[in-house]
Amino acid sequence: MNLFKSKLATLSALALAASISSASAKDTITVAMQLEPPHLDPTSAAAGAIDNVVYSNIFEGLTRFMADGSVVPGLAESWSISSDGLSYTFNLRKGVKFHDGTDMDANDVKFSLDRARAEDSTNAQKGLFKGIESVSVAGSHTVEVKLSAPNGKFLFNMAWGDAVIVAPESIENIKTTPIGTGAFKFANWVQGDKIDITRNDNYWGTPAILSAATFKFISDPTAAFAAMMAEDVDAFPGYPAPENLAQFDADSRFQVIIGSTEGETILSTNNKAEHLNNVKVRQAIAHAINRQAIVDGAMFGYGTPIGTHFAPHNPAYVDLTGNSNYDPDKAKALLAEAGYPNGFTTTLKLPPPSYARRGGEIIAAQLRAVGIETEISNLEWAQWLEQVFRGKDYGLTIVSHTEPMDIGIYANPDYYFQYDNKVFQDLMEELNNTTDPAGRTKLLQQAQRIISEDYVNGYLFQLAKLGVAKAEIMGLWPNSPTQAIDLTNVHWH
Repeated sequence: MNLFKSKLATLSALALAASISSASAKDTITVAMQLEPPHLDPTSAAAGAIDNVVYSNIFEGLTRFMADGSVVPGLAESWSISSDGLSYTFNLRKGVKFHDGTDMDANDVKFSLDRARAEDSTNAQKGLFKGIESVSVAGSHTVEVKLSAPNGKFLFNMAWGDAVIVAPESIENIKTTPIGTGAFKFANWVQGDKIDITRNDNYWGTPAILSAATFKFISDPTAAFAAMMAEDVDAFPGYPAPENLAQFDADSRFQVIIGSTEGETILSTNNKAEHLNNVKVRQAIAHAINRQAIVDGAMFGYGTPIGTHFAPHNPAYVDLTGNSNYDPDKAKALLAEAGYPNGFTTTLKLPPPSYARRGGEIIAAQLRAVGIETEISNLEWAQWLEQVFRGKDYGLTIVSHTEPMDIGIYANPDYYFQYDNKVFQDLMEELNNTTDPAGRTKLLQQAQRIISEDYVNGYLFQLAKLGVAKAEIMGLWPNSPTQAIDLTNVHWH
């Protein structure tokens, strides 16, 4: 009997040791995403899904965003700015290697910035580099960037995913085999299914805690719920079905993480399309939309109505929702004034996210009520980028602009909503040349008012960050100061 007890105790001890060992050995994670990236080069496409995978994990810039939105040194450990604000001298970290073993040095920085600002550049945010006059190598780890005018946002701009540092040696295959300097290395991509990354053991900074991670693509909200409930995935940082959150919240296996994003969700409008090139028509559309009904119906109450293209959590935000208050009678009167007493028909092209598909149905009904018919097309992400973003072949669309403080896109007449306003363009030029914080705030508030009163787009709501993860996971960003699923500090508790 005693022998049996002794054996049982030994077995129990072994089992306990094994469970402790397996628990402490948990160093991989499967993270779900709704959208699959079209490719993996963040410097040549507008798709936020690219940055979700590669920002900070695989690629790094001279500066970078932290979880709280602050900008800190990245591959540049320090910098100095000339007294006239026109010259930035970056001191690069020494000993940094790309994942293929080649050294990261000043030549790579010059290559990256020159490539991004080149005439034939396909960078989705070329405006970030517009003011760069020259980039020169001042030493193996020293780069001097000269600007044509002072730019109070330059270090902020260099933290964007569009400004990461890439190498000429690996640029040819960057879209399918990205080689950066980050804490993780690209391992594998099964198209339509998943992307695998593994820890970079030669990382220059604090190494990642996870040994490997998988990004799993699940586009359907019902499938997303099933995958989380079955624990097939460990986290879904941009969870697409807000109606399920209460269920996860009541389940001790999970944590619900609700934060804010930089995502201004807009009824983006082609300002050069027939009917929509009339400001009274755009104003009518703005008054035909009940923003709270969209937030409640498409997002189950998660989201903050907005009246301009600016995040409500930004200190410079102006609440201009009054310019677009829900007033269907006013919308009908404005349509009549514009010469469309019987309304008209236009297209409404919707990308895959549920805020767009669900919101689109609600907006279509609201517009129909004032006489505007919409022909809805549900597009896959690649089709949306081709038809809407690049081809400008649309009347209306719904999309969330998740780039940080990106009101400057309205100064680009070639941007897909084709808004061309010289006053606004000059204002953005003045903003770029202003470094005084109070002066910048005043200009930003002026900019918000101009686009709100021009009804460039239908401003809907600020996208909330809705995440679900297993309860033991630590280190996921609660907010999204930029589009990223930064796994560099994620670990199991």
